[in-house]
Amino acid sequence: MSLDYSGRNLRGKSFKGQNLTNADFSHADIRGANFTNAVLKGANFSHAKAGLQKRQAIFLVFVSLLLAGLSGFLFAFNGFLASFMFNNKSLENQVISWLTIIITIIFFVAAVRRGIQFAFGAGALTGAGAGAGTVVGALALAGALALAGALAVALTGAGAGTLTGAGAGVGTGVVALAVALALAVAGALTGALALTGALAVAGVIAGALALTGSLAGALTLALTGAGALAVALTLALAVAVAGALVSAYIGWRAMKGDEKYAFIRNIAIAFAAFGGTSFRNADLTNANFTSATLKNTDFRNATLTRTCLRNVKKLDYARPGNTYLKYPQLRQVLITGNGRQKNFERQNLRGINLQGADLIDVSLIGADLSKANLQDSDLSRAKLVQTQLNATDFTGATLTGAYIEDWNITTDTNFRGVRCEYVYMRLPTDDNPEPWRKPDNREEVFGDGEFGDFIKPIVDTLDLYHNQGVDPRAIAISFKELAENNPDADLELVAMEKRGADKFLIRTKVAPEADKSELNQQYFETYNYLKTLSPAEQKQHYLNQLSEKDKEIELQQKQLASFENMVGTALGHPHSIATDIKTILVLAANPKTTSHLRLDEEVREIDAGLQRAKKREKFDLQQRWAVGVRDISQALLDFKPHIVHFCGHGGGDDGLAFEDQTGKLQYVSTAALAGLFELFSPKFNQKVECVILNACYSEVQATAISQHIPYVIGMTQAIGDRAAIEFAVGFYSALGAGESIDFAYKLGCNAIAIAGISENLTPVIHPK
Repeated sequence: MSLDYSGRNLRGKSFKGQNLTNADFSHADIRGANFTNAVLKGANFSHAKAGLQKRQAIFLVFVSLLLAGLSGFLFAFNGFLASFMFNNKSLENQVISWLTIIITIIFFVAAVRRGIQFAFGAGALTGAGAGAGTVVGALALAGALALAGALAVALTGAGAGTLTGAGAGVGTGVVALAVALALAVAGALTGALALTGALAVAGVIAGALALTGSLAGALTLALTGAGALAVALTLALAVAVAGALVSAYIGWRAMKGDEKYAFIRNIAIAFAAFGGTSFRNADLTNANFTSATLKNTDFRNATLTRTCLRNVKKLDYARPGNTYLKYPQLRQVLITGNGRQKNFERQNLRGINLQGADLIDVSLIGADLSKANLQDSDLSRAKLVQTQLNATDFTGATLTGAYIEDWNITTDTNFRGVRCEYVYMRLPTDDNPEPWRKPDNREEVFGDGEFGDFIKPIVDTLDLYHNQGVDPRAIAISFKELAENNPDADLELVAMEKRGADKFLIRTKVAPEADKSELNQQYFETYNYLKTLSPAEQKQHYLNQLSEKDKEIELQQKQLASFENMVGTALGHPHSIATDIKTILVLAANPKTTSHLRLDEEVREIDAGLQRAKKREKFDLQQRWAVGVRDISQALLDFKPHIVHFCGHGGGDDGLAFEDQTGKLQYVSTAALAGLFELFSPKFNQKVECVILNACYSEVQATAISQHIPYVIGMTQAIGDRAAIEFAVGFYSALGAGESIDFAYKLGCNAIAIAGISENLTPVIHPK
């Protein structure tokens, strides 16, 4: 019999490590309760109230009072430094004063425009250039001001009374970050009057100490002959007000989800969750949190398989850890059930509960939805391409018009009662908006229950689908390792199919109880790693896994060679992996603040051109999207490419446009790019032999890179989307036909001219 705690006061209770399967906590007060490591499968937390207890919140408010007072005292020092400008008798004092003001202004402007982290860098650089001895204190004070206000606003809820208290209590100083964190936690206090009053007291103390410090500084100046008490006080107050306003703005933006201030929000939420309700490491499989309040709740490392979070409150204030709750867009879908036209491509959504959700036109390409609850959800026209769907429950869902190309369904995938009139076996294109419709007759539709019968023949196997750059040896090694590491899975090869130009499917039977999603993940982790190695390194990797016995090694090697030849035969080239396969790495970047480019079309056309080519098996196309400055070298290390194709924006002398951590524009300089490609050139035994910079005004970078790479192509001026695409299609069609880079360049230019575009002279090749 399940335990009944419904409606009870469980504040501060410990359930640590207990088995509470199917327990009823509905309408209970579980603030401060500890469910760490508890088993809560099927538990009911509907309308429960989680978060901090009053005593914990009051304690943190008390801490905030102490820190706010200390911060206010230190802020007085900032006013004291600024007031030195009125000391005409000391040039040194005036320099200190002006540097303090300048650095503070620089910090505030940078924080508002580019984010806190950038602001700290800008302020530190300015302080270092000006002389760190007297300015470090001003920089720390100015930086702490922004952090204090932002963090206070972030978790106090930004209500009128709270904002007033936060503004009044913005005592800025070296320890203001600690103040802000304490005030943020104080925002979890249940009573609004108590919170506002506490913050007001903190503001009074901070303000009083700040005023005292300012008066002391001004009085000192008066005694030395400056006589500027009123002016100094006015200046100190002006700086305080400006800091409070900037801090309030930053806090507001942080709560709105502005990525520039994400770390402020994360720190505040993490600190405020300390002492709140803890579900850390708890098993919440099938638990129900409908309409619960989850402010200041810790979900780190919790198992959230099919956990219901519909209509929950304050989930944005919970500490998500690395669970799927860390995605803001996904949290809203979980709460509201509205995921229409959202993009969750390649995200790990294992075990998510989207029962009854509106998922029309959602994109789930490459996502992992294994063990997810999609009962009664509307997935009309959803893109389920290469989606992992092991044990996913589609009971009563709508799949009409869905795109199911190479989706991975298993015997455990539940299609009972699915409503589906027709599906498409491929993604749409401009030429074919309804590709491979099933049923084939467009006048027919599936009847009740027919879709499940239609799809059933392909659910009894584990499908290992490979797209682009098939490596027979890597496949053979990966499959053998998978079988050896999972003997209970009883893997048995059923079929190998070549799909399209260079796509490949291995189909194998598995034991009914095997976790097919886990097997798929293990296989591709090994395969993707092996693809980065040379044939010799691949062989050595496999030998390292074998027994030390010579006979065992010899037998295993023969089996490996046999399997490798089988894969090669299925692909149409029966020998072991060729050493002359060339990897093409596409790096695409279109930062948020730049004009939109048709990069997806360009890459799709490159892929299509290679697939049509006679020697397509000699090329392996790899792609990296939304490339950030940190991703460039990592992609080069991962894929060891022969050809690097950049598509995006160029800025002439400014460099090439990549993305920063927030998706905004960040130029990488010409010198930095040239230095990077030098490291990946034949000089260092690397493979890059050609770089194409399909971006406006990129000739300056092409010229610099050509000092190290045999062939580099850049653009002398702005190039339109159509011209860029035509050039890429012509260039790679020629390469795929076995022509030289010189010939491919000329054909690419000619393709622009044939298309009637007057930009055929824009691409320029730079041989080394």
